[in-house]
Order: sequence, then structure tokens, then C-alpha cells
Amino acid sequence: MGGMQSGLKEHLSRLDEIFATRGDFVQTLQFMQQMSDNVIKQLLGLPDWEQAKVDLAAIADQTAFVEYYRWLTYLLILILDLIICLAACLGLAKQSRWLLTTMMVFGVLTLILSWASLGVDIATAVGTSDFCVSPDKFIMNQTKDVVSSEIVHYYLYCSQTLPNPFQQSLTVFQRSLTTMQIQVQGLLQFAVPLFPTAERDLLGIQQLLNNSEGSLHQLTALLDCRGLNKDYLDALMGVCYDGVEGLLYLCLFSLLAAGAFCTMLCAIPRAWRQIANRDRDYDDIDEEDPFNPRIRRLGSQHAQQGNLHSFCSYSSSMGSQNSLHPPAAPAASAASATSNAPVNEYMNQTALFGGNPRYENVPLIGRGSPPPSVR
Repeated sequence: MGGMQSGLKEHLSRLDEIFATRGDFVQTLQFMQQMSDNVIKQLLGLPDWEQAKVDLAAIADQTAFVEYYRWLTYLLILILDLIICLAACLGLAKQSRWLLTTMMVFGVLTLILSWASLGVDIATAVGTSDFCVSPDKFIMNQTKDVVSSEIVHYYLYCSQTLPNPFQQSLTVFQRSLTTMQIQVQGLLQFAVPLFPTAERDLLGIQQLLNNSEGSLHQLTALLDCRGLNKDYLDALMGVCYDGVEGLLYLCLFSLLAAGAFCTMLCAIPRAWRQIANRDRDYDDIDEEDPFNPRIRRLGSQHAQQGNLHSFCSYSSSMGSQNSLHPPAAPAASAASATSNAPVNEYMNQTALFGGNPRYENVPLIGRGSPPPSVR
């Protein structure tokens, strides 16, 4: 508008000199100057947006920057939680004390981190919810020293019933431009034949008026409430619905993580005590206890080897003796006493190790081989 005012004054001053001898043309130029001053006055009545020091684009960039690192932080926390839980399960399965100790230390640190993130998420969710209860009132309080409440109300609600606070200024601007264009067209039609040198300045004024009319259309579109109100409603939907819902999910994630690590920290000491009690029970086992499973297995193996050796040696010796010499009466009583020894030993071992003596399982010990048949 400053360029328009200075250019218009320059053209009007030269035309005033050219039309000095014609009072009606000079009066037309003075009327155009009044219209130009009226347009400048109406434009100066618009609010000065430069006083609004809040840069929404910078706020959007900062929000995107913080949101990116917030997302990356929570992703790393989730990966850390999964690694700690898997390592703790591995330590319980392998009964590794050093692994359980390490996971307990990391579990305590992650538990503190989970509670801290839960507190931050809850505080952010509460603050955002307070803003979403009455966002219009908050914005009007923040802008009351910069823009009038009528203008803020017009952009926040953008209703057809609300009057446009810029309508009067824009209407005066449009009418003034139209009147000035009519005056220029009249001067071009009636003054140029008499003063040909005035044509250049009149065409310059006409060009300025055409440029000003294009700027008026752009200004009207920018001051319309529909575009800004749509962006405002989209921002409210993103913050008050999607944003608060996302914060609640983050609070739930932090709460579940904290509960899981509390459970893990309570379960690991109990598992530790069970592992210690099991090791102590194995250390207290008496190696000479006959009811020890390992000693019983070793004893049964030795007993089977002993029985097999006595059976083979005794049967072979008795069979060879009986086949060569007939048994005598004293020798028969001694052989009977000797043959009962392995049987008694087998019965005693069977009763000692929990078995039931079964006579059909007793080996045929002490029976001589029959004499060879003669044909």
C-alpha cells in the first residue's frame, strides 16, 4: 500500500500541473486523491498482525522434532523391556545366578524409567485435557492484548450469522477503487484529446488501480474465516482426540511395564531361594546312605556282578567234581552247606534293597551235572 500511495501521488502531482488551466479536471484529480487517502485509512484500520509474536510454523516444527525423539525413546524402551524379560526367563531356565543378578539390576533401572515415563505421560495428558475442555477461551485469553475479541470470535466459530469484522473496510476499499477507475476512464476519454502528455500518467494510475484490485481479492481470500477455521478444527481434533488417546496408550504401556518389572523383581528372589535350597539339599546327602538313589544303583550293579561270578565258578566246579567222583555222605552235607551260602546272600541283598525274595529267581546253584549216558 505504501508503493501505491507514493506512485499515485507522483502521477497526480504531474497531472495537476498539466491540467492547471482546467478547473474541472483538477477537481477530478482532487477527488481521486481523497479516494486514495480513504483507501489507505481503511487499510490502516486492519489489525497489525506483526504484533502477534507467536510463530505457528516454528511451533509445528518444534512439535515434530520432539515427537520424533519421543517415538524413538519409547521404541528403545520397549526393546529394552523385551530383552530384559527374555534374559530373566533364560536365567530362570538355566538357574544362572549371575544372569538373574544382572537382570535384577537392569530391572530396577527400567522400573524407575517406567514410573518416570508414566508420570510424564499423565502430566501431559492432564494438561492437554484441561486445554481441550475450553480451547476457545484459552485462545481468546492469549490473544486479548493483540487482536480484538470480535475478530478472534469470528475466526474461532466462523458462523454465517456472525458479521465479518473486515467487511466494512473491504467494501470501502472496493468502492473507492471502482470510483477511481471510473474517473480515470473519463479523463482518458475527455482530457487526453486536449492534453496528450497526460495519457502516460493516466495509464500509470490505471495500472496501479488494477494491481490494487488484484491485491484486494487476495486480501479478501486471506481474511476469510473458512480456511483458518478448518485448520483450527483439524488441529483440535488431532490434539484433543488422537493426541490424548495416544497419551493414554502410552500411560497404559508404562503402567504395564512397571507392573511386569515389579512382578519380575518379586519372583526372582523367590526363585533364588528355591535354587539355594535345592543346592543345599544336594550338599546334605550322605554318600553312605543306602537309600541314596545313586548308591542304590551302584550297589545293585555290584550285587549283579557278584552273583554272576559266584554262580559260574561254583556251578562249574561242582559239576566237574560230581561228574568224576560219587558224592560221599560227609561231602554231601558240606556241599549242601556251601550251596546255601549264595542263596542266603541273594535273599539278604534282595531284602536289603527293597525287593521281595522270590525262590523261582534263585539260580540253580549247588546242583551237580548228571553223569554222561552210556549207549
